[in-house]
Amino acid sequence: MAYTGEVLRRARARLAEAKAQREAEIAQRLQQAYRQVPRLAEIDRALRLTMVRAAQTVLEKGENPQEEFQRIRQENQGLQQERQALVARNFPPDYLDDTPICPDCGGTGYVGASMCHCLAELCRQEQQQALTQLTGTAQQNFGDFRLDYYADQFDPNLGASPRAVMAATLQTCRRYAQHFSRQSGNLLLNGNPGLGKTFLSVCIAQAVAAKGYSVVYVPAGHMFAQMEQAKFSGSEEARQAAEKYTACDLLVVDDLGAEMVTPFVQSALYGVLNDRLLEGIPTVVSSNLQAVDFSGRYGPAIASRLLGSYRLVAFVGEDVRLRRQREA
Repeated sequence: MAYTGEVLRRARARLAEAKAQREAEIAQRLQQAYRQVPRLAEIDRALRLTMVRAAQTVLEKGENPQEEFQRIRQENQGLQQERQALVARNFPPDYLDDTPICPDCGGTGYVGASMCHCLAELCRQEQQQALTQLTGTAQQNFGDFRLDYYADQFDPNLGASPRAVMAATLQTCRRYAQHFSRQSGNLLLNGNPGLGKTFLSVCIAQAVAAKGYSVVYVPAGHMFAQMEQAKFSGSEEARQAAEKYTACDLLVVDDLGAEMVTPFVQSALYGVLNDRLLEGIPTVVSSNLQAVDFSGRYGPAIASRLLGSYRLVAFVGEDVRLRRQREA
């Protein structure tokens, strides 16, 4: 998974802290055991000496190396048996267990060149926390989406009721998140303000992140501001922050069209959309703009990508926020 540098940094820091705490705990218990049963310290010193002598026997190759090696091995086994008996007699089970924080990677976070499951889980947790901070909400669920806010009367312009259309929209978003992969393709959540686009965008982002994929959720204006800072500030930190928009497994851009359009915004948007399309990496975009407005606002090249390479998901009905105010 292509987690952002900030998420990976925080996850590594948490793993390093847990590793250090585990090692300190093991060392503390061992010292306590030595104070309580001094013979344990003597045995551990003797065991280390047998390992040194065994290595010397192999390197020096005396007259009877096999015989000497066997004698050292028997001595080592005898010391281990005595140690096990002392531990069993004086301490609770597993009191002197020295298993590292993760038995698979030893707490390094990697098995060979691959990320270990322990670090991947910490990355997932950090990403969920980052999403919560950015969206300002705790975990949002598709089940909380209120279809009863949408009219159930048939609309001839839609060929169905707004509620039926929104039920299909909810199902599309839910299935997209449930079956997400890097081959899932792109969604364009499109409709007037106040119809639930941001809510379902957040639901998609959180559900996909919970599956372990790297997800970046960002309001369009914030994304362009950060990309502009990365270009003109020369800051390495800003550059890395901007790179996450093309590197993550899923990019969710909310409220496209609310930002002020400048030549830089047009160029940056084209770069992000085009790079992700070329890499075949999924993107979800939400916008209040009508389909016919994309070309005039961003140019035909961007409009072609949004309307030609994204699945259009319609949001229809009456502004839910206004309806809630009337009912309050």
